[in-house]
Amino acid sequence: MTRTLATLLFSTAASAAVMLSAGFAAADDFAISAYGGLQSAPHSTVDITGPVDPQSHAAGWEGNSFQSPQYWGVRGTYWLDSFGYNNFGVSLDYTHAKIYADDETLTKFGYSHFEFTDGLNLLTLNGLYRMPLENSRFTPYVGAGVGINVPHVEVTRASGLTSEYQLGGATLQAQAGVDFKITDRWSAFAEYKGNYSFVDVDIDSGSNLKTEIFTNAINVGLTFHF
Repeated sequence: MTRTLATLLFSTAASAAVMLSAGFAAADDFAISAYGGLQSAPHSTVDITGPVDPQSHAAGWEGNSFQSPQYWGVRGTYWLDSFGYNNFGVSLDYTHAKIYADDETLTKFGYSHFEFTDGLNLLTLNGLYRMPLENSRFTPYVGAGVGINVPHVEVTRASGLTSEYQLGGATLQAQAGVDFKITDRWSAFAEYKGNYSFVDVDIDSGSNLKTEIFTNAINVGLTFHF
């Protein structure tokens, strides 16, 4: 195990040295991306359990992607070509997703405020595969991964107020897109990204809120290649 780890660290350091000595001429093993876009979520069943006002309803969600706080995300990607896994990569992806309960949902639950808008924050570790096109600046890619959701729970009802970050549970992610190389260091991309989040959080008066939220997003962004 120690020898394997040492070999991995040495290979990574050697690859970085080669990239630096080449002046980034063909270096794209590591990349950092930032993106925004349009995000939405279909209805989901919300179950409220506990000593105060237990109920279960289908909730309608609004994304309001361009309303402050805006929908956005960042990711770091490492391509494994240096290790012989051509066109395979891994990424760590953070997304500031958000959802608001619509007016009909507020009426059904009898709440004055119900949303996750300082983020249904998503952090996922993903596997990626890219498919370079011969003699083209375009590179399609797909990916899938798993991680956690950390929502900012905002619920106001007759029994009290909840406004805090909590660990909601697991999140699954899938994505597909295309990258367009602008220069050796810069590229732009467009993609679809879907996340399925299992949310299990506490609200006031010892009650519990559970739901499963499927967010859909069309993202556009920029990538810097090291």
